[in-house]
Amino acid sequence: MNSKWNGQFSCFDLVARTADEIGERSRTVIPLREFEIGGSEFVVMAGPCAVESECQLLRTAEAVAAAGARILRGGAYKPRSSPYSFQGLGVEGLKILRKAREETGLAIVTEIISEEDVELIAEYADIMQVGTRSMENYALLEALGSCERPVLLKRGMTATLEEFLQSAQIIALAGNPQIILCERGIRTFETATRNTLDIAAIPVLKTVSRLPVIVDPSHAAGVRSIIPALARAAVAVGADGLLVEVHPCPEEAMSDGNQSLNFREFHDMMDDLQPYLAIQQETRELRPRLVVGGAD
Repeated sequence: MNSKWNGQFSCFDLVARTADEIGERSRTVIPLREFEIGGSEFVVMAGPCAVESECQLLRTAEAVAAAGARILRGGAYKPRSSPYSFQGLGVEGLKILRKAREETGLAIVTEIISEEDVELIAEYADIMQVGTRSMENYALLEALGSCERPVLLKRGMTATLEEFLQSAQIIALAGNPQIILCERGIRTFETATRNTLDIAAIPVLKTVSRLPVIVDPSHAAGVRSIIPALARAAVAVGADGLLVEVHPCPEEAMSDGNQSLNFREFHDMMDDLQPYLAIQQETRELRPRLVVGGAD
């Protein structure tokens, strides 16, 4: 390990790895239903940015499950920058997500925006997502520490990796070690894409932390045509999975249509990843494991 990294990140002792732990301390593996995140399997989470209707979500759930996704993503509550944007269906959206899980067997990940909603959303979700705008919402992070659900923590738009792991440490200190880091692109001077995928962040985080690391190519790109290329890059640098936006008809989506794949595009992307995943699988099966939690 780079000596600078060791000094920079080792203070976050519950989530970071130090130089003397390399080869001695296993990586965190999070069991979820009949699979694991951070283990030998590359786990794909896919679905619409927002739950718009029962028909929309159930169609999407069936399509992404058929293509190989393990987890259905969908926002019931949407913290949007514009007050005029669709803000989500709330509890009704959570009920639709639960129905999709019952019908397809997919696990559910959905965003939480308030510490007051932890118990409510935990009744419906298998994974609690902390969005980029909430990465430094410390009241929410501490509340999730007492939650028995895994937490998907997205990197803030302008957060350094040190700040990112600091937020993870807060969740762990509050009692919840089941944390998944998500690189979703950071805000830079570039305008050709919505954000800039920090591809180097994945191998750095895999080196300095024990936690699983996934990539959200949809928010990084903001342009659906380059999402498959970013997904391949994520596999190549050792990510543990993807979080991808998929919609039956992206042109009619209430939010993030420009960065959503349709069913055919998602299926093609999953097929295209197989040769890269086969290479990655050979090394994954040899990694040491530290299983934490056990969400039901």
